[in-house]
Amino acid sequence: MRRRRIFRPSAPRRFGGAFAVTGTALLGGALVALGLPSDLLGSAPRNQEWRATAPEIRVVDGDTLRLGDRTLRLYGVDAPERGQRCTDVQGQLYDCGTTAAAALAQLVADRAVDCRLYGRDRFGRALGVCRAGGVELNASMVAAGWALADGSSLPALVPIEGTARIAQRGLWAGGFEPPAHWRRGH
Repeated sequence: MRRRRIFRPSAPRRFGGAFAVTGTALLGGALVALGLPSDLLGSAPRNQEWRATAPEIRVVDGDTLRLGDRTLRLYGVDAPERGQRCTDVQGQLYDCGTTAAAALAQLVADRAVDCRLYGRDRFGRALGVCRAGGVELNASMVAAGWALADGSSLPALVPIEGTARIAQRGLWAGGFEPPAHWRRGH
């Protein structure tokens, strides 16, 4: 009886074809990469400029603005949240988050806002340094004592915060819990 083979032994491999395919793929990939714009896959330039007219601006809280349909957080500052309670000079409780938002609203009142963006926060909000009527909002909120400086983001704001603290402006006039600590507890 004769044995029947179902499979035939494979032919010896030729490496020339594999090298040709791999080389062609690499060359093609390099040519595509060189010919495509750098922002094709959603990597927008790090620094952008945003502008909003006065009717487009809404104050969300002491460090967040709505510019039309876009949300922007002031870079390098941390203001209390609406509903956060602080104490004033007499030891009376007040909503320092709402007061900080009112201070920011006063700075942008009836003025166009120009912002330079420096990336996004962990919630996807744009981070920017903004000006309204020639006044920088980030530094002004810290100078008035209604926002704390984030020295790791904008070290230039740290001495401004020190001056507000010594002069007992805004939050520094009474007692408060740093906004980041307050958010963890709420």
